[in-house]
Amino acid sequence: MALERIQKIMSEQGLCSRRAAEQIIAEGRVKVNGHVAAVGDKMDPDRDVLHVDGERIYIDKEQKLYYLALYKPRGYVTTVSDELGRKTVMDLVADIPARLYPVGRLDKDSEGLLLMTNDGAFANAMMHPSGGISKLYRVTVQPRATEEQVLKLSSGVVLDDGTKTLPCTVNVVVDEPGRTVMEITLREGKNREIRRMCEAVGLEVVRLKRNAEGVVKLGMLQPGKYRELTKQELAGLRAAAAKGRAQTRSAAAARAARPKAVAGPVKSRPKAPAGPRARSAKRQG
Repeated sequence: MALERIQKIMSEQGLCSRRAAEQIIAEGRVKVNGHVAAVGDKMDPDRDVLHVDGERIYIDKEQKLYYLALYKPRGYVTTVSDELGRKTVMDLVADIPARLYPVGRLDKDSEGLLLMTNDGAFANAMMHPSGGISKLYRVTVQPRATEEQVLKLSSGVVLDDGTKTLPCTVNVVVDEPGRTVMEITLREGKNREIRRMCEAVGLEVVRLKRNAEGVVKLGMLQPGKYRELTKQELAGLRAAAAKGRAQTRSAAAARAARPKAVAGPVKSRPKAPAGPRARSAKRQG
């Protein structure tokens, strides 16, 4: 069989996403045939022996692929394992006979829709920075949000690390003394983005729930439960991701095609006319 990149094999086997695999390899935690691997190394999945963190990984070429929509409750962390012993989303899908991992994340105090899979290529496409997958959140903040604060959120705000968020859609659904409930649609996925956005304009998030990712809706799914995605949902997610990548490539090509400004010749300044003293000095010389 042809050689394949180790991170690709790890991702396809449901160990983690391809990006996470690259990080694990870079940390020296992966060995092939007893030798520590480097990012970019390849292996023959039919002949070579793969170990991750000292555990041998048996490569299953006929594994079933799972695509799940999970309702993550508050109090669970979005990690495969947690060194602090906290509840993880993996506890909620323990009956699935495959190594699943979350697509993206929701922080411990947030709830709602979380995609999970053992298909590394699918996870990569969903999490790619080019975007294309919109995410709908229902956000309760305090105190009551002013029109100015809502406008700032929708226009993009500068976060605590100096980066600015992209414009987003903000709809106010409940507006009452002491609190506001908004629906916010994002197309990017910065860490704890909505909480940091609200903090930047002086609002505190008291509840955050993700209701949709692209064409996939949380619907009537109950906290802690999951369902398999339909073929139509998978097709819709893949189409949105492909559109996002195409738009990113087009924008990059347009920037590259712009003519660069060419500096013109530097004009020398005209010499100032000599003053009386200068003219007198010349005559004396």
